[in-house]
Amino acid sequence: VFCAAALENLEQTNVSGFGSLKSQQDFRTPEFEEFNGKPDSLYFNDGQRRIDFVLVYEDESRKETNKKGSNEKQRRKRQAYESNLICDGLQLEATRSLVDDKLVFVKVHAPWEVLCTYAEIMHIKLPLKPNDLKTRSSAFDNFNWFTKLLQVDESIIKPEQEFFTAPFEKNRMNDFYIQDRDTFFNPATRSRIVYFILSRIMYQVRDNVKKFGINKLVNSGIYKAAFPLHDCNFSTPSEDLSCPNERYLLYREWAHPRSIYKKQPLDLIRKYYGEKIGIYFAWLGYYTQMLLLAAIVGVACFLYGYFTEDNCTWSKEVCDPNIGGQIIMCPQCDDECPFWSLNVTCESSKKLCIFDSFGTLVFAVFMGVWVTLFLEFWKRRQAELEYEWDTVELQQEEQARPEYEARCTHVVINEITQEEERVPFTTWGKCIRVTLCASAVFFWILLIIASVIGIIVYRLSVFVIFSVNLRKISNGTDPIQKYVTPQMATSITASLISFIIIMILNTIYEKVAIMITNFELPRTQTDYENSLTMKMFLFQFVNYYSSCFYIAFFKGKFVGYPGDPVYWLGKYRNEECDPGGCLLELTTQLIIIMGGKAIWNNIQEVLLPWVMNVFGRCRTVSGAEKITPRWEQDYHLQPMGKLGLFYEYLEMIIQFGFVTLFVASFPLAPLLALVNNILEIRVDAWKLTTQYRRMVPEKAQDIGAWQPIMQGIAILAVVTNAMIIAFTSDMIPRLVYYWSFSIPPYGDHLDYSMEGYINISLSIFNTADFKSGVKENPYAGSKYDTCRYRDFRYPPGHPQEYKHNIYYWHVIAAKLAFIIVMEHIIYSVKFFISYTIPDVSKSTKSKIKREKYLTQKLLHENHLKDMTKNIGVIAEKMIGAVVDNNLRPKSD
Repeated sequence: VFCAAALENLEQTNVSGFGSLKSQQDFRTPEFEEFNGKPDSLYFNDGQRRIDFVLVYEDESRKETNKKGSNEKQRRKRQAYESNLICDGLQLEATRSLVDDKLVFVKVHAPWEVLCTYAEIMHIKLPLKPNDLKTRSSAFDNFNWFTKLLQVDESIIKPEQEFFTAPFEKNRMNDFYIQDRDTFFNPATRSRIVYFILSRIMYQVRDNVKKFGINKLVNSGIYKAAFPLHDCNFSTPSEDLSCPNERYLLYREWAHPRSIYKKQPLDLIRKYYGEKIGIYFAWLGYYTQMLLLAAIVGVACFLYGYFTEDNCTWSKEVCDPNIGGQIIMCPQCDDECPFWSLNVTCESSKKLCIFDSFGTLVFAVFMGVWVTLFLEFWKRRQAELEYEWDTVELQQEEQARPEYEARCTHVVINEITQEEERVPFTTWGKCIRVTLCASAVFFWILLIIASVIGIIVYRLSVFVIFSVNLRKISNGTDPIQKYVTPQMATSITASLISFIIIMILNTIYEKVAIMITNFELPRTQTDYENSLTMKMFLFQFVNYYSSCFYIAFFKGKFVGYPGDPVYWLGKYRNEECDPGGCLLELTTQLIIIMGGKAIWNNIQEVLLPWVMNVFGRCRTVSGAEKITPRWEQDYHLQPMGKLGLFYEYLEMIIQFGFVTLFVASFPLAPLLALVNNILEIRVDAWKLTTQYRRMVPEKAQDIGAWQPIMQGIAILAVVTNAMIIAFTSDMIPRLVYYWSFSIPPYGDHLDYSMEGYINISLSIFNTADFKSGVKENPYAGSKYDTCRYRDFRYPPGHPQEYKHNIYYWHVIAAKLAFIIVMEHIIYSVKFFISYTIPDVSKSTKSKIKREKYLTQKLLHENHLKDMTKNIGVIAEKMIGAVVDNNLRPKSD
């Protein structure tokens, strides 16, 4: 009766939304209780009812502010919300803060009946009976002495008992494995159910629009926070003997640096934080394990290039004073740039020999196969986790988001059921929203492209300055000229500026992408995250990789020749690569972006939350130390954020792109990623267990939209690496020269060697053919008659002077042939591997079918027992009635 009256009062609204609610007595509010002095307690003051969730707010009556009207509205909304929570069956208890008396902590408890009701609504799978299926013995049992070093000690973290499960139904409660009502729903499931209720309870009706959900109340400042509790302190176990101390165990065996070599306790992570966080760490751990193989091969290819550097003939020719010192290169800009000797690029050519070697080609092919193996074996591992964690049929059980339900005002006919249902907008309205969202995404991508163009203009402009000033500073003898060339200085500064712009645009677009996705209004949380994932990755792809694509595939490709250069925007002369190509510059770009991104992320993820937590504790705790309860300790930790692990996934997928898309230019990328990920796992674990509030446990069947994104990257990586070897590196022209020693136009070398390659790879230009004046070389007294430039063109005086020669077309044909052959070989191997390795292993399929069969059999047998029992009771009654009727006197 009270709940009906409260809701009726709530719906009779005026402008404020509360209408006829005259006083606080119209609401049912929680009673204030004093803290019982037990800091580790997870229960109400009676010691019986478990705290499933905590709401925090500031008492308006104790605020020092003049906004009385606003405070009163907030108080009435909160009272209406808490009253409706009580009406829905939840139990509340309020306690004031021991540190700040303005703060009030509302503890929420869900009784047994409420848990059972919503477990059925949410289709939560719960235990039927212990799983007695025997697991197959491993073929590596003889190596237990070694694997035990990497495993978590089972005496510390005991393995979870496995059960047959089924969606909970109240009318079949006797079928479920209920030994203790207090432990039948574990803390993670209890918090999930309570959060489901908190997200759907109404607090105001305004203009016939219902407002509900704890998220809106927190965003509007009515509540300061809402979170489930950690079960104990991370550094010491709880004094409460009934506490499982799971947070302490996770910190000790997972997050602590001394456990860095151990495998992750995935079952305990899943039990404490939910399947969504568990699947992330399972994926990250598996990705890191697979990177070990890629890192070993990458280091081997790098060492091959390093130890064969002395055999690099063309680099020796560049460094030789009698060859490279005598070759005068043409100025690389108009008027300001001087002539320069080829041997100033000696150091960069030596470094280039390490990366631009035959080992790079082998590694690129290997990585094309490796990424397929990783994705296919991960699918199998993911299927095993789906079985072990009971998420096989999760997609069918997912509920609509409360934000979606709140906007369902249009009535349509369901095509399948032919019944009326409510949707947030019509088909035409959905088309308009999709068009607007796509336009917004396209606009921001154009903005990123504009920033890339700005970086290119910077590179073109500043190259002239470095070309003139570096030679003035070095004066021809200083070591600066030996190690810092104009190209290198331009590349490093442009990469740093590009990284800063990437970080700025990244911060802005995160908020824009969330706004666009909220406007799009996806139905379920999975749909919401997948939509946001695609938008964010599309932006990040252009943001992070555009500069690398420019260096790899555009820089130095459309420059013309000294007498007729190509200009960018009609003003800026296009950049040229070093005589050895742009591969070393691409490597530099990758190192700066990957390294800078890793450092920046660690500052954001580790240092920032730690500093904020320390600052918060110093600000709130004053005077002598006080015994603060668990809910107050957790309140002063940092919130995880609305998107949870979204940014963690995004960080790793961007890294995955660097490791696969451009690995032909930097074989050490997998090694850097491996080291980063080993630290990343423990840093994320430390962050979750020590610096952040406990997240609301969520279900997840897989890694969502990140899986098809990785598959797309894997397909694109084959093309990019083939094109990097063909067009960015100088490998194909060198191979053509090496294998064509007997063809006269390709030089006078008499056997399979690279001698004379530098001479044939640099064309000759007559300085008299410059269209505009070029300054004299400051180190000589007269102008040069000829200079050299990087291209394959006919010399001056030839009937087709400055036109591409026959060697150029042979090289182009070889490059195209290489790309086609390499792509077809790798794609064939990829598709063969994908076909031969099933996504779900045979044993996992058998287990799923076996469990489904036994579950159905169990439920069916229990149902038959109940029916037999009922039939027996009815039969006994009927037989008794017949006997009584026969025994009655005939007169009756």
